[in-house]
Amino acid sequence: MSESQESKRQVLANRLKEARKMAGLSQGQTAKLLELHRPAISEIEAGNRRVSVEELKRFAEIYDVTASWLLGETAEQLQTDDPRLQLAARELGKLKSDDLDRLMRLLASMRGADDSSNGET
Repeated sequence: MSESQESKRQVLANRLKEARKMAGLSQGQTAKLLELHRPAISEIEAGNRRVSVEELKRFAEIYDVTASWLLGETAEQLQTDDPRLQLAARELGKLKSDDLDRLMRLLASMRGADDSSNGET
């Protein structure tokens, strides 16, 4: 693997880990949402496992970030100093796994409804 490819893989790994933490999710919770095993998430976040296009899309949806940001193509940053985001992350961390799964499905369906009403697909 070239140095450039290795660098890109590490950027993706770091951003996936950062986005997961900002979403208030554990590796296990993320794995469950993606229907993967927890060690797969660990390997991805360490930069040791490739991410398919479909997985990248699902990560972006779950973490509510763009695939471009995850890939390091944009410099946009998560606003980690927003007190509302910090409060939400703390509260999400208190939820039981099943409740968090239901909430994530609800949020995804709400986002889908918003996209439909805006003419997006």
